[in-house]
Amino acid sequence: MKKKISLLGATGSIGTQTLDIVQSNPEHFQLVSFSAGKNIEKVREITLKFQPSLVSVMRKEDAETLAVDFPSTRFVYGKEGLILVAAHSGADMLVNAVIGSVGLEPTLHAIREGITIAISNKETLVAAGDIVIAEAQKRNVALLPVDSEHSALFQALNGENPKRVTRLILTASGGSFRDLSRDQLKQVTVEQALAHPNWSMGNKLTIDSATMMNKGLEVIEAHHLFNLPYDQIDCLLHKESIIHSMVEFEDTSVIAQLGSPDMRVPIQYAMTYPDRMPMQNAKPLRLEEIGALHFERMDFERFKALALAYEAGRTGGSMPTVMNAANEIAVQLFMMNKIPFLQIEEIVEQMMNEHVTISHPSLDEILEIDSNTRKLVHALV
Repeated sequence: MKKKISLLGATGSIGTQTLDIVQSNPEHFQLVSFSAGKNIEKVREITLKFQPSLVSVMRKEDAETLAVDFPSTRFVYGKEGLILVAAHSGADMLVNAVIGSVGLEPTLHAIREGITIAISNKETLVAAGDIVIAEAQKRNVALLPVDSEHSALFQALNGENPKRVTRLILTASGGSFRDLSRDQLKQVTVEQALAHPNWSMGNKLTIDSATMMNKGLEVIEAHHLFNLPYDQIDCLLHKESIIHSMVEFEDTSVIAQLGSPDMRVPIQYAMTYPDRMPMQNAKPLRLEEIGALHFERMDFERFKALALAYEAGRTGGSMPTVMNAANEIAVQLFMMNKIPFLQIEEIVEQMMNEHVTISHPSLDEILEIDSNTRKLVHALV
């Protein structure tokens, strides 16, 4: 029986790789709905190829135009469109591959519909992890991680007693500027930041990887997904991106998940869990060809954004919401060449320092804090 898939963020990096998996395995998967932004030609291509029943785009005028061209598909738009796609009643699984906290409300609606979530949208758990996890537990809805690091932890923990875990170890490639000093970072360009050495990712994720904020977001996500305190979540610099993460147990055993850096592998694992199936056109890992793996202790002074993420996570409440919102806008400003690279983390730190934390914010408070933080960051430039 085919698993029916709804997909948020179909034209992004994770989204296009998800579509590749669906297309390569038509006997296993069917795309029933998806969302996209302004790339309407890509929307046309996906709609023609997969014939979904529901599609959401960003603009009303695009939805109206597409509805004429594809009369058998319903087209919606905006925030409400995202929610309709996420909570599509015909879906068995939602693959949440949007970037940013825009994925929060659609995820909650999908959970309330009892739809299994394959989550790549880490900002949802960073901004409102307590609320999302509580809702998922209340509805008995599975949150299956898509990020390679969290998928690795999920696989390493499979069948293990979580009470015997002493440490989660997230690995990090170090991003585009891993070999540069902070002084050298003052003059780096957007183009240099987008040249990730190992992974093919979207622009925002690639910039976050260069600042190491991406790893910080993953630390907070791991805290929520695996219910461990921050003192038991470590990061390790691992340039080859072969070991995706590790779990250490009380008896000092360490279980690691390894693989070639191909995001389709964790995406497909989430989509097929608890089973596995062959990966089309994938390069098998041959350690004899790699020869050696290298590891370094994480330097929190060099990667200040990671230190800020730990601080936000430990503070808890509304602080991670502020950190995430400030980072999203600061990254946008950097990509528009309006601020230098190092000012991304300076803006995040400033917003965190100015914020008065709410210990147990409601969803409405989180959404308001998110919106206000974005306005404050824009006002700085």
